[in-house]
Amino acid sequence: MKFIINKFQIVNVLAKVQGLTGRRSNLAITENILIRSVPEGIHLTATDLETGFEGFYPASVEKEGAVAVSAKKLYEILREFPSEDILINEVENRWIEIGNETVQYHIVGMNPDDFPETPHITEVDFFPIDASVFEKMIERSTIISSAGDEKRAHINGVFIERMHGENSHRLRFVSTDGSRLNTVDHEYRLPATIPSGEGVLVPKKGLNEVAKFLDVEGEVQVGIKDSNFIVKKEKETIIIRMLEGEFPKYEDILNKGEDHHIQLDKVKFGKMLKRMSILATDNYKGAVFTFDNNKLMVTATNPDYGESKEETEIDFSGNPIEAAFNPKFFLDTLSVVDDDHVIINIVDSSRPCIIEGDSDRTFISVIMPMRI
Repeated sequence: MKFIINKFQIVNVLAKVQGLTGRRSNLAITENILIRSVPEGIHLTATDLETGFEGFYPASVEKEGAVAVSAKKLYEILREFPSEDILINEVENRWIEIGNETVQYHIVGMNPDDFPETPHITEVDFFPIDASVFEKMIERSTIISSAGDEKRAHINGVFIERMHGENSHRLRFVSTDGSRLNTVDHEYRLPATIPSGEGVLVPKKGLNEVAKFLDVEGEVQVGIKDSNFIVKKEKETIIIRMLEGEFPKYEDILNKGEDHHIQLDKVKFGKMLKRMSILATDNYKGAVFTFDNNKLMVTATNPDYGESKEETEIDFSGNPIEAAFNPKFFLDTLSVVDDDHVIINIVDSSRPCIIEGDSDRTFISVIMPMRI
């Protein structure tokens, strides 16, 4: 294998796959990236055994071949390389020569035959989605993360549904951690079509890897085939192995009460919650939200540090409501709302609080009350 490539063709790609190659697995070779040179250019493949990446990039190829090389070291070398054109040449015993006339690296490679095979998927019924919309959907759903030792599939994954109506079709992402739930919708106006099928569970960490490759403009193709979720661009494809399990029924939790719809300035509300979170620790995360007589008062108490209290004017009348919530959950939600104002729907102290943008209703966040 021997070729010359412009560093800017692949250095950004190598940066983006570090999340895959840097993840621990049972196979040491997954820390490598597989390089295959063909007459037209090079194929790059990376995997963590759950999410696989494949990309093709133009290069001046003198000799075809394949090698697996440390993704981290290759990225660091190319990132700091002083010139744009770089020679990559496989010499004896899978050693790789990287350099030009003045700079030379020799690094050891691994047997490409030991690299895990990526699924060969054909006849996928793809449907398009704007890359920027898709990225926003991923951001809004994966902001609800899961603990590293979490075993429940519906916590580790995002539930993806294709919903069909008379005048439009809808793609929906749903995520939860048991204490909150987010739904994100994208509507396809007819005659656009998306394939029907049951909802699927796609790992959050795989979707986060997809988001790194999404552009501000243009479309990507999305497909679901067998046990794989596929995202395809012109030169790059990411294949995620889906999770097995069922997502809990969630529709009833989205029902809003008729009593209280409170509009709040997003920035001012966020700053208030940040101030009320200063005393929070892992053992004392909650704060008491009191809605009464056109005011919202938030009180936080931590026996190790003290207490804090702040109130703001709102449009609220009726019986007082006092409920405990984790302010961090509200802050997470506010960080992905694009509107200047948010609408809070709350019924009583035992039922969840529902948050959405003042005008953008494609995103709904549901936060459960705490016991403190």
